[in-house]
Amino acid sequence: MFDTAADSDLFFDEEHHLLRRQVRRFVEEEIKPHAEVWEAQGETPRDVLRRMGDLGFFGIRFPEAYGGSDMDARATVVLAEELGRSTFSGVAITALVHTDMASVHVLNAGNDAQKAKWLPSVISGEVITAVGITEPGAGSDVKGIGTTARRDGDSWVLNGSKVFITNGVLADLYCIAAKSDPDAPPSHGVTMFLVEKGVPGFAVARKLDKQGWHSSDTAELSFVDLRVPATNVLGAEGRGFYEIMKNFQNERLVLGAMAMGEAQAALELTLGYVRDRHAFGAALWDKQTIRQRLSMLAAKVEAGRQMVYATAARMAAAEDLVREVSMIKAYCGELVNEVMYDCLQFHGGAGYMRGMAIERMARDARVQSIGGGATEVMLEEVAKRL
Repeated sequence: MFDTAADSDLFFDEEHHLLRRQVRRFVEEEIKPHAEVWEAQGETPRDVLRRMGDLGFFGIRFPEAYGGSDMDARATVVLAEELGRSTFSGVAITALVHTDMASVHVLNAGNDAQKAKWLPSVISGEVITAVGITEPGAGSDVKGIGTTARRDGDSWVLNGSKVFITNGVLADLYCIAAKSDPDAPPSHGVTMFLVEKGVPGFAVARKLDKQGWHSSDTAELSFVDLRVPATNVLGAEGRGFYEIMKNFQNERLVLGAMAMGEAQAALELTLGYVRDRHAFGAALWDKQTIRQRLSMLAAKVEAGRQMVYATAARMAAAEDLVREVSMIKAYCGELVNEVMYDCLQFHGGAGYMRGMAIERMARDARVQSIGGGATEVMLEEVAKRL
């Protein structure tokens, strides 16, 4: 097996090892036997998410006062890596958007009343969350947000749309970014709002069909004169850009950990395949070029994983890590695609067939160099800090 770092005590305590074993057992017993059906259905079932909430997976970074475990970034990395290793990345991203990309806005920017109202249900999995930032004209460029918010008495009125929103159909609660002051600089004119499903003026415009992540729903959202109470402003008015930037660091670390879990699983699958598959009178593993290429990929994945682990430990110590997290997002997003390409190649024609795990995994991994910050954007962030 290539898995050498998972049991390391360099970065993790016993509680992290316990969490890893618990998540891995859940993956083996409650995700892998059923997730092919979820792929066909186009979403991860609510009862599975509630089960994850019951097991405490949704509350690992949240305060005990709301039902969480009050752990740190290292625990998030463990969860993301093990869900990535499931080989069903649609399930993984459904959970991780909820835990580390959407609901964290309530924790980080919400007032006491908002946190008391929502966090217990978020942690239990009764309420699923999504975050609405990306638009047709604004992805990694958050300053390009065009959805508007206009103050009207004790409410705000939102107009616009969001696209490529993970959990967009499934979610009950949305953290929506909108331009609240058209005259302010972009970094000072965006505000975050809490929007509940079903309110007049808010609609899921359409469920999107995509290349991979089939067990995760992705949607386009529409806001037409959507009236949001002023009490649903999330954080300070005009500070939404900074809240988004702040959580991008956590989001990108999580995606890097998930990518390394995906790559690890692909290597393990392929190692088993090339040892069993015979061609030209011998196992594929006996071909020097194949075993050396897999060995080099294993070395790269180990390097990526150690970078993720070290950065998580530093994040737990509250260091500013924009450069390191940007490196992780760029490196791991590109590496997981390199791993999938070669692993599918070493499966031969079988790897190209639907129903093979490596075929699904290759499709799922493609977005890792795009979503959460495209590789090119991440490299510019690194370049600014060299």
